Amino acid sequence: MKIEIRQAVIGDLDAITKVESSCFPKAEAATRISLGERIHTFSENFFVAEVDGEIIGFVNGCVINGTVIYDELYENATLHNPNGDYQTIFGLDVVPKYRNQGIAAQLMNYMIEVSKVAGLKGVILTCKERLIHYYAKFGYKNMGVSESVHGGAKWYDMVLTLDANCKLSN
Repeated sequence: MKIEIRQAVIGDLDAITKVESSCFPKAEAATRISLGERIHTFSENFFVAEVDGEIIGFVNGCVINGTVIYDELYENATLHNPNGDYQTIFGLDVVPKYRNQGIAAQLMNYMIEVSKVAGLKGVILTCKERLIHYYAKFGYKNMGVSESVHGGAKWYDMVLTLDANCKLSN
């Protein structure tokens, strides 16, 4: 199976919305409007994975100066700071049919590499406790329980510090 990773475009919005709704409960899933605003505002930080022209996953997030994702970031794309120091990860989505095949890892490594090339200091995300070990495989450090109450869930802050001089291998 050949996976193509490319920058999202607004024409992908319906497919991206469908992927998002298959990956998150309604309370946690980004809305179509929010996803569209993200593509418009920070498409350089929004990547889709395709198999045979079908979008099967994506990764996205804005750039900020802090090391913690706060809830307003999810809904207000204008908080993106293209001159910031940290890449956020709002979602690492892969449709159920294609999970456990390394696609999420390819998307994550792609975002990490793009962040390194951009000279960012790090990549940050929040995740549920059951996923802490998964993100640790990429080098993320668990910073403890997040102040985020997004979707009514309990989240953990994770930070990956980047060394812009070293490249990741896939």
